[in-house]
Amino acid sequence: MRDLDIVQGEVRLTAHREHDDLLSAGLGLAGLRGAPAAFADAQRPSAQELRRRAIQTSWKGIADLGPLGGYGTVYGAVAHVPGVEYHAFAKLSGAHAPHRVLLQVPDNFDHAHRCLVVTASSGSRGIYGAIALAGAWGLPRGCAVAYTDKGAGTGYFDFSDDSGVGLSGERAQRGAALLEFEPPASHGEGIAIKHAHSGDNPEADWGRHVLQAARFGLAMLDRAFPGQAPFTPQNTRIIATGLSNGGGAVLQAAGIDDQRMLAGVVALEPNVYTPGRGRALYDYATEAAIWLPCALTDARFAAVPFARDVHGQAPAAWTARGASLRERGQLSASTPPAQAAQAYERLRGAGWTDQAMATAALSVAFDLWRTLGAAYASAYLRRGAHEMPGGYRYAGTLADGKPGVADAATRAGWWADASGIPPGNGVGLFGQTDGSIDPQLAGCEQLRSLWTGDDAQARTLRASVAAVAVGLPRENLPLWVLHGADDGLLPTTFSSEPYVAWLGEHGRKPLYWKLPHAQHFDAFLALPGFGDRHLPLLPYGYAALDRLWAHLYAERPWPADLPTPAGTPRGAGPLQRGMLGLD
Repeated sequence: MRDLDIVQGEVRLTAHREHDDLLSAGLGLAGLRGAPAAFADAQRPSAQELRRRAIQTSWKGIADLGPLGGYGTVYGAVAHVPGVEYHAFAKLSGAHAPHRVLLQVPDNFDHAHRCLVVTASSGSRGIYGAIALAGAWGLPRGCAVAYTDKGAGTGYFDFSDDSGVGLSGERAQRGAALLEFEPPASHGEGIAIKHAHSGDNPEADWGRHVLQAARFGLAMLDRAFPGQAPFTPQNTRIIATGLSNGGGAVLQAAGIDDQRMLAGVVALEPNVYTPGRGRALYDYATEAAIWLPCALTDARFAAVPFARDVHGQAPAAWTARGASLRERGQLSASTPPAQAAQAYERLRGAGWTDQAMATAALSVAFDLWRTLGAAYASAYLRRGAHEMPGGYRYAGTLADGKPGVADAATRAGWWADASGIPPGNGVGLFGQTDGSIDPQLAGCEQLRSLWTGDDAQARTLRASVAAVAVGLPRENLPLWVLHGADDGLLPTTFSSEPYVAWLGEHGRKPLYWKLPHAQHFDAFLALPGFGDRHLPLLPYGYAALDRLWAHLYAERPWPADLPTPAGTPRGAGPLQRGMLGLD
């Protein structure tokens, strides 16, 4: 069978019909919204139980399934889609760790319009991390859907019992099975994360991961339908789509697609770094970790969700940040309001908009900037779990918040429940705090110095970041970038806008929607007060994919330009179709 030279070990085939389908594992929309899918034995969940909960977790992590969000009524649907899945570990030449690949083949595969959707997980999520986008759109339409975790994922390795995750999602000991991630043997405790600790700088290979997943998908379609083989890019349209890191991955794939595999690309809120312009995620994430807490205490952000407590006060740690920066000589103002104003102006001068800063209050409140900085620094420097930059480390979180060994039930659920980068799900990020009033600043400054410094470590990190820069897609490739104007995690001014401008300067003609009132996390729109101000991004992604389908299969002309929908914020009530501006 062609292309199986990329596969390590077996290809696992499973059927999913009746009460266990491809799109929701039998949960349906109501079940996806509900309590976590149960494990009969919390310490030893079955492969089927883990899969069901992984699918549920992935849906909840990406889509707004809240009662006001409109999913399933205003846009989107969770159809019952029976079919089969092919799971495998694939490996790039020269890589230390594999990436997990998956093909879902619906029973209603459309043989008249042979279609393969290829996608990559958002963030650092596991293999189902793009199911709410690619699966929800492609599977009911009769497309097969190929997924990759792009060298990240939730196959955490725990040194305390020397266990990782096998192909089925169940935990196994080192040497007992082929594992999703198996770091070198080490004495002691701690937890290793594939994205941070594989030694591969996986982000530089996201495009290769996507194209390899597409090749795996074609090979598995040969296996599923041998009478119609071979499936090739010439007789099967390959549509690439992804969001966030997954969006960046499909744009990377478009930039290296020398064999013209991809028929079209739809990228939502992509983490894309354009050579010579824009800013890399590590650059503005480490900047945000230091300066945003102080800037957000400015009065202009007083009404922003997550920027104030129920009493209208900014978090004490954010106010302390201004004093700490003044002590270090980085701010000259002596009062908290003046310090906030100086921090705000500094960020404005670095390209941050008021919209991005306001929405980024959520990321500050959830400590996402420091979390991203620690993990990405380790990946860029190719460090192991016990040698992370700045003395950071991952370990189980005990009931008192201190590091320790995770219990068996927590460990067993990581593959289904975790996001791919701790903290969360009983795993904490520890180290680099002190007893000062601002205990995290020193660690954040160390992470920042890896970008701004000139020592060997900083030069190595910047070289690794340079390797993630995107390449030019081929001329006339249908390509659509959609990004929320209010994105506070991957601001458009640093990511999509420089990319789209660069394409235009080189004769490419992408479609670009900078969508009013949309931000980065659809799933957080269900939080009280937050969704009132914003619109979901997924319905626009579905609409773009619909238009691409019409172009590829119904010969509808690909537009040279398309006006951006003028949506209106949802407000305190439920989402209405007219608010999206799509009709």
